Amino acid sequence: MLNQQTQLDRMFHALADANRRAMIDQLSQSSRSVSELAEPLGISLPATMQHLSILEEAGLVNTRKIGRTRSCTLDTGELSKAEQWINQRRSFWNDRLDALGEFLAASTLEDSKKDQTK
Repeated sequence: MLNQQTQLDRMFHALADANRRAMIDQLSQSSRSVSELAEPLGISLPATMQHLSILEEAGLVNTRKIGRTRSCTLDTGELSKAEQWINQRRSFWNDRLDALGEFLAASTLEDSKKDQTK
Protein backbone atom coordinates (compact mmCIF):
# COMPACT_ATOMS: atom_id res chain seq x y z
CA MET A 1 0.00 0.00 0.00
CA LEU A 2 2.81 2.42 0.88
CA ASN A 3 4.59 1.67 -2.39
CA GLN A 4 1.35 2.29 -4.31
CA GLN A 5 0.89 5.60 -2.46
CA THR A 6 4.47 6.62 -3.29
CA GLN A 7 3.86 5.83 -6.95
CA LEU A 8 0.68 7.94 -6.93
CA ASP A 9 2.64 10.78 -5.31
CA ARG A 10 5.24 10.57 -8.08
CA MET A 11 2.58 10.55 -10.75
CA PHE A 12 0.66 13.53 -9.38
CA HIS A 13 3.94 15.40 -8.91
CA ALA A 14 4.81 14.67 -12.55
CA LEU A 15 1.39 15.85 -13.73
CA ALA A 16 1.60 19.04 -11.66
CA ASP A 17 3.83 20.70 -14.24
CA ALA A 18 2.27 22.27 -17.35
CA ASN A 19 5.18 21.29 -19.63
CA ARG A 20 4.95 17.66 -18.55
CA ARG A 21 1.17 17.64 -19.09
CA ALA A 22 1.76 19.08 -22.57
CA MET A 23 4.22 16.26 -23.25
CA ILE A 24 1.62 13.72 -22.10
CA ASP A 25 -0.89 15.34 -24.46
CA GLN A 26 1.53 15.05 -27.37
CA LEU A 27 2.38 11.44 -26.54
CA SER A 28 -1.30 10.53 -26.28
CA GLN A 29 -1.48 11.17 -30.03
CA SER A 30 1.68 9.24 -31.03
CA SER A 31 5.23 8.42 -30.05
CA ARG A 32 7.62 11.37 -30.34
CA SER A 33 11.32 12.07 -30.24
CA VAL A 34 12.75 14.31 -27.52
CA SER A 35 13.24 17.15 -30.01
CA GLU A 36 9.64 16.78 -31.24
CA LEU A 37 8.45 17.10 -27.64
CA ALA A 38 10.66 20.13 -26.96
CA GLU A 39 9.82 22.12 -30.09
CA PRO A 40 6.23 23.24 -29.33
CA LEU A 41 7.12 23.93 -25.70
CA GLY A 42 10.00 26.25 -26.56
CA ILE A 43 12.29 24.65 -23.98
CA SER A 44 15.83 23.32 -24.33
CA LEU A 45 16.64 19.67 -24.93
CA PRO A 46 18.29 19.33 -21.48
CA ALA A 47 15.15 20.76 -19.83
CA THR A 48 13.03 18.38 -21.89
CA MET A 49 15.19 15.46 -20.75
CA GLN A 50 14.72 16.51 -17.10
CA HIS A 51 10.96 16.57 -17.57
CA LEU A 52 11.05 13.19 -19.30
CA SER A 53 13.10 11.76 -16.45
CA ILE A 54 10.37 12.76 -13.99
CA LEU A 55 7.68 11.32 -16.26
CA GLU A 56 9.66 8.07 -16.56
CA GLU A 57 10.11 7.83 -12.77
CA ALA A 58 6.36 8.23 -12.42
CA GLY A 59 5.82 5.40 -14.88
CA LEU A 60 3.96 7.61 -17.34
CA VAL A 61 6.46 7.55 -20.20
CA ASN A 62 8.84 4.99 -21.67
CA THR A 63 11.86 6.05 -23.67
CA ARG A 64 14.24 4.06 -25.82
CA LYS A 65 17.21 5.02 -27.89
CA ILE A 66 17.07 4.14 -31.56
CA GLY A 67 20.33 5.13 -33.20
CA ARG A 68 20.92 8.75 -32.24
CA THR A 69 17.25 9.45 -31.53
CA ARG A 70 15.47 8.88 -28.22
CA SER A 71 11.86 7.82 -28.85
CA CYS A 72 9.20 8.43 -26.20
CA THR A 73 5.89 6.63 -25.74
CA LEU A 74 3.05 7.04 -23.28
CA ASP A 75 2.43 4.27 -20.73
CA THR A 76 -1.28 4.45 -19.98
CA GLY A 77 -1.15 1.88 -17.18
CA GLU A 78 -0.18 4.40 -14.52
CA LEU A 79 -2.74 6.90 -15.78
CA SER A 80 -5.37 4.19 -15.31
CA LYS A 81 -4.28 3.82 -11.69
CA ALA A 82 -4.71 7.56 -11.15
CA GLU A 83 -8.11 7.43 -12.81
CA GLN A 84 -9.10 4.54 -10.53
CA TRP A 85 -7.93 6.48 -7.44
CA ILE A 86 -9.91 9.56 -8.51
CA ASN A 87 -13.02 7.51 -9.34
CA GLN A 88 -12.95 5.85 -5.91
CA ARG A 89 -13.03 9.27 -4.26
CA ARG A 90 -15.69 10.49 -6.67
CA SER A 91 -17.86 7.49 -5.86
CA PHE A 92 -17.41 8.02 -2.12
CA TRP A 93 -18.41 11.69 -2.35
CA ASN A 94 -21.30 11.01 -4.72
CA ASP A 95 -22.67 8.52 -2.19
CA ARG A 96 -22.23 11.03 0.63
CA LEU A 97 -23.87 13.83 -1.33
CA ASP A 98 -26.76 11.55 -2.35
CA ALA A 99 -27.31 10.68 1.32
CA LEU A 100 -27.23 14.36 2.22
CA GLY A 101 -29.74 15.13 -0.54
CA GLU A 102 -32.08 12.42 0.76
CA PHE A 103 -31.72 13.72 4.30
CA LEU A 104 -32.47 17.29 3.23
CA ALA A 105 -35.45 16.17 1.14
CA ALA A 106 -36.84 14.21 4.08
CA SER A 107 -36.26 17.17 6.42
CA THR A 108 -37.99 19.55 4.02
CA LEU A 109 -40.95 17.18 3.70
CA GLU A 110 -41.16 16.83 7.48
CA ASP A 111 -40.99 20.61 7.94
CA SER A 112 -43.76 21.20 5.38
CA LYS A 113 -45.98 18.63 7.14
CA LYS A 114 -45.41 20.43 10.46
CA ASP A 115 -46.32 23.75 8.83
CA GLN A 116 -49.57 22.27 7.45
CA THR A 117 -50.71 21.01 10.85
CA LYS A 118 -50.33 24.40 12.53
